[in-house]
Amino acid sequence: MFGTIRKHQKWLWLAIIIPTIISFVWLFGPTSRMRDGGRGSANYGSINGERVTQDQFDKARREVELRYLFMTGDWPSEDKQSNFDPIRETYQWLLLIQQQEKLGIRINSEDVARAGRENIRLFERKGVTSPAMFVQQILLRRGLGVDDFERFCRHFLGLQEIVATVGSSGKLVTLPEAQGLYRRQYQELATEAVFFKASNYLASVSVTPDALSQFYTNRLANYRLPERVQVDYVEFRLSNYLAQAETSLGTTNLADLVDDNYRRLGTNVARLFPEAKTPEAAKAKIREELIRKEAQTLARKRARDFDSVLFEIKPVAPENLQTLARTNGLEVRLTAPFDRENGPKELEVGPDFAKAAFRLTADEPFSLPIAGEDGVYVLAVNKRLRSENPPFLQIRDQVTADYKLFQATMLAQQAGAAFAQTATNSLAQGKSFAVVCATAQVSPIDLPPFSLSTRSLPEVEDRITVNQLKQIAFGTPPGKASPFVPTRDGGMVLYVKARLPLDTAKMNSELPEFFNYLRRNRQEEVFQEWFRKAADRGLHDTPLGQPKPPPNMSGAKS
Repeated sequence: MFGTIRKHQKWLWLAIIIPTIISFVWLFGPTSRMRDGGRGSANYGSINGERVTQDQFDKARREVELRYLFMTGDWPSEDKQSNFDPIRETYQWLLLIQQQEKLGIRINSEDVARAGRENIRLFERKGVTSPAMFVQQILLRRGLGVDDFERFCRHFLGLQEIVATVGSSGKLVTLPEAQGLYRRQYQELATEAVFFKASNYLASVSVTPDALSQFYTNRLANYRLPERVQVDYVEFRLSNYLAQAETSLGTTNLADLVDDNYRRLGTNVARLFPEAKTPEAAKAKIREELIRKEAQTLARKRARDFDSVLFEIKPVAPENLQTLARTNGLEVRLTAPFDRENGPKELEVGPDFAKAAFRLTADEPFSLPIAGEDGVYVLAVNKRLRSENPPFLQIRDQVTADYKLFQATMLAQQAGAAFAQTATNSLAQGKSFAVVCATAQVSPIDLPPFSLSTRSLPEVEDRITVNQLKQIAFGTPPGKASPFVPTRDGGMVLYVKARLPLDTAKMNSELPEFFNYLRRNRQEEVFQEWFRKAADRGLHDTPLGQPKPPPNMSGAKS
């Protein structure tokens, strides 16, 4: 595969931007569920009577990690709430590999190389500028090799062949059927909405001590503070390494890198750097990103060096962070208490920071370096705070605001429900919606036309989801008003004025692509049914027992 990469290096050299890839450590131990009678030998079961070896399982597991990466943009994490089951996915992948062999599917090296190019392109926004960088920064950091990547590409292409072969009957879609589905999907509605906002009723809410106390007592769980931690930390700020990063890149080399990336980004420059109105401004942004990325590399190295010394100090104690930091001229800071969900508010860090903080104990008080927006951090355990209910007087203002909003929402919903009933009766009597609104002294809002295919409607998304709106609209006949619909800030009534005429010229232009889309969907449905049957037959003698639905074959995304 190294030869293949070198051969196709020209098209593998992709345009980039430079956000940092944060690799997640996936604690994956399949043998814990596969030990044979406690004797230490791993039993991986069999698929369709063929014994699964440890080597086959390990290779398939690595390919499954790559498939997850190319579909989501991240490695599988150790998040217990994730629906991703590595054991299940690995056995399903092994079944699909076996089916490729039985069907005699063979993928040539040129197609594998093309798949490699397409997969690596997904990381152009993460700073991957060459095959070597992909290997060093993506594969090797995860403990994977080029052979794993090549094998994954080959098997993924083989899977597409299976889908095409098995799902061939799904291509049978008639033109009239496609036209009918297109009309249903893209015909737009003209609508008006009347929103009843809680904020308009706040002035009508009165607060009494008894009512407020009762409100608080009934909702104690809402105000309970979750378990929190405080950690000491040393920050290796990126700003301290920018000058060194610029020197490290070299003036001539940096200028060449900027020009090279600007040229390769092409029309993507405007999308990636919308604030850059000239080529010079865009190149300045690319230059900043290149320097920033190099600064982060330097900060990570400095943090790793610091951490390696920290872990060697005996006896192990949280105070060692302060001692080592002092000898290195570094400052130790203390975070405010934070919970698992939100992390420290004073730092620009991702969820990995909170996860690492909550894993710290007296026996293992230090974290590995954690990258944030502005720097790299090394943590030490300081204090763990139990979940508790704060005193009422401490949160009285918050409880009062919540009570008023709750009561205002109730008033808004009562007014909305009454208006919906009046509108239904008045429209049945032949009155116009405009007259109904004028009589009720409410102001309807004209919404932009939308169809079942609409994915975004900013005019309403702060109050109701687009899917909810579509469900209401397409369930209401033209000329009618919907029932009152509660929303997050009160509620709404939707009036459907009319179904708008379909643009026939546009339909004729888009129908071929839509037709192909339907055929692919039907293919996928046929394949899914085939796979369920194949899994029922082939995976009973594995730790899965009863397999779950097959993996998504819709393609990778980042």
